[in-house]
Amino acid sequence: MLTALCLLLGMQAARAQDVPGIEICTVEKTMERRTSCLQSNVDFLMKTITKLGQDQRLKLDAAQRQIETLNANVAALQKTVDDLKAAQAAKPAAKEAPASKDNAK
Repeated sequence: MLTALCLLLGMQAARAQDVPGIEICTVEKTMERRTSCLQSNVDFLMKTITKLGQDQRLKLDAAQRQIETLNANVAALQKTVDDLKAAQAAKPAAKEAPASKDNAK
C-alpha cells in the first residue's frame, strides 16, 4: 500500500514539472510574469531553431558526400563505357581486313 502511495505521489510530482515548450502568456496577470513567459517562449524557439538548423546541416553534408561519391562512380562508369566503345569500334575494323583478303582470292 505504501508503494502504491509513493508511486502516486511520484506521478503527481512529475506532472508538476515545467516542460519546456510554448506557453500561453496571455493568462498571466502581472507584466513581469508575462514578460518572463514570453522570454521563455523565445528561448525555447531559439533552441529549437538552432537544433533543427544543426540537424539539417548534418543531413546536407551527408547528402553532399553521397552526391560526390555518386559523381565519381558515374565518371568511372562513363570511362568504362568509352573504353568499351573504343574497343568495339576497333574490333570490326580488324575483322574487315581478313574479309577483304578472302574477296581478293
